[in-house]
Amino acid sequence: MDEAYYEFGTPAERWDRAQLFFEAKEYLTAARILGGLVQEVPEQVAPRLLLARAYYHSARLAKAETELREVLERNPVEDYARLMLGRTLERQGRHTEAATHLRMAHAMTEDFGPGLLAQEQQDQE
Repeated sequence: MDEAYYEFGTPAERWDRAQLFFEAKEYLTAARILGGLVQEVPEQVAPRLLLARAYYHSARLAKAETELREVLERNPVEDYARLMLGRTLERQGRHTEAATHLRMAHAMTEDFGPGLLAQEQQDQE
């Protein structure tokens, strides 16, 4: 695809287009659109969070981690970014570091994800 396609339109149009590609599980295409959008509006959390999700689902875990850390730098109480960072670190085999973020996400939402309750109980023993 021509590079102009990824940059074509207003930020709102590119956001809509990126969401469509993400929903169609075209994560790499969504990431290409979102990358430019995030550079244009770095203060907005939603495009960066969707970019991190696109990277996560396309197994570009280092990039997902970078974007999630940037989200948390800008908004430390973004619980979904905290949860995603924990899951991203888990997929990279960094379980100890992941556990910290998963516990923080749990504390923010009081929601036990699969395996989190067992992990919490094991940590307490």
